[in-house]
Amino acid sequence: MILFAKTVAVLVTAYLLGSIPTALIISKRIKRMDIRNVGDGNMGAVNIFHEIGHKFGVMVGIIDIAKGALSVFLAYIFGLHLGWQILAGILVILGHDFPVFANFKGGQGAATSFGTMLVLFPVPILIALIPCCIVFLLKRNWIMVAITGGITIVLALGISHQWLLLGYAIIAFILIPIKLLIDSPRRRIIKLAKSRSDFT
Repeated sequence: MILFAKTVAVLVTAYLLGSIPTALIISKRIKRMDIRNVGDGNMGAVNIFHEIGHKFGVMVGIIDIAKGALSVFLAYIFGLHLGWQILAGILVILGHDFPVFANFKGGQGAATSFGTMLVLFPVPILIALIPCCIVFLLKRNWIMVAITGGITIVLALGISHQWLLLGYAIIAFILIPIKLLIDSPRRRIIKLAKSRSDFT
């Protein structure tokens, strides 16, 4: 019964931590605007970086990473099995993507996913940083950096036969384009409105 209560508490906490809309809070406090209505429409660190300022973008990124890391770490320190730690990771990402504190309209979960992975499999993450840094220095393209990192992590987990963690990584990576697809109608409206304002 105690184990059940701990498991439920950790999983609920993971979702609620993910639901803290860091980028939305910063945008409303600093610029009194909804970050989901400007830039690329994403409630995330990169959009804050471009629309509000570099230091605030970095701040949001660090906090979102911390949300993911803390959720998985809580499952670990409470002695939950790896499977429950992974579920906590999924729930914190879903909390970020569909936050109860922001009308279920959240970000894409890239930074939060990264935070969960830092706790679940730090070595593949560190390995992935090398090619990611090289690609960034050569191309300065965050999409290419993310793809490079994803491929490297999947290969590292596969080579080391960490199948459960590999499955989690694939799910986490797939959730990002799925959320992008879900948000695409709203983001098209933002882009259209911006193009009209630029034209006028």
